Amino acid sequence: MAETRVLDRDLWTAALDELTEAHRGELVSIEVLDPAIGHQYEAERLPFSYLAFDPKDDVVIVAVGGRSARSPVVLRHMVEHPKEIDVSTVDVPESAVRVLDRDDVATLITLFPAGSGTES
Repeated sequence: MAETRVLDRDLWTAALDELTEAHRGELVSIEVLDPAIGHQYEAERLPFSYLAFDPKDDVVIVAVGGRSARSPVVLRHMVEHPKEIDVSTVDVPESAVRVLDRDDVATLITLFPAGSGTES
């Protein structure tokens, strides 16, 4: 059974830094689940660059690209004023992070192990 844990806010920076280190070289998809506009993909299986929390600006940043000729530019998706971060990394085929903003819009970040597919 998959283990999902809600992170305490004071652990966000360290936990996302750890996740970045553990998943370098993988591919990432970013989905925005907004009740008003529906389910939207921001990125699908692009090279993972980093995932971070900036407490000064109160924003979670997930960056993709910048690691290959196909994706030479780093693109950043930002979730402003996050109120919850859930992490699922144990007993799952793909690690996932869900970031919930103050308007209850969820951003789902899924990390795919190296070799699990090609960039799309």
